[in-house]
Amino acid sequence: MSSYRQILYHIIFRTKGSQKTMSQQHIKEFLAYTLGIIQAQKGFLYRINAMEDHVHILSDLHPDIALSHFIRNIKVATSLWLKQNENFPDFAGWAEGYAAITYSHSDKDTIVNYIKNQQEHHRKISFNEELERILIEQGIIPDKRYFP
Repeated sequence: MSSYRQILYHIIFRTKGSQKTMSQQHIKEFLAYTLGIIQAQKGFLYRINAMEDHVHILSDLHPDIALSHFIRNIKVATSLWLKQNENFPDFAGWAEGYAAITYSHSDKDTIVNYIKNQQEHHRKISFNEELERILIEQGIIPDKRYFP
């Protein structure tokens, strides 16, 4: 018998100090680079988007790759690239930690649309409000030390 799996991860991480250092003018370069990092780890990217201070990724992971390694590899590679890229002169790095929420395949379109519409969404609520809401919806109690 073959092995089957279908695990979608909604991964969210923020810039160091939640600083708005991700230039929206050049964000497509960052998104394309990140896609390459995900594909190099045999992951399948359903959607990615980034704001000035955080990133959302909806991806499937290859079963040979641990979630923590997957995210660490994305953060390390993109951090090095961003620091060397003149289009992101203020980028200082990623904050420690991340959120990774699993979803079923039937939720995929909803999460893809949510990630796709980040720019519109953040006209109404802050990143902290967004992340806190997502965590609470998933039954996770947010650590208030990380929500100034």
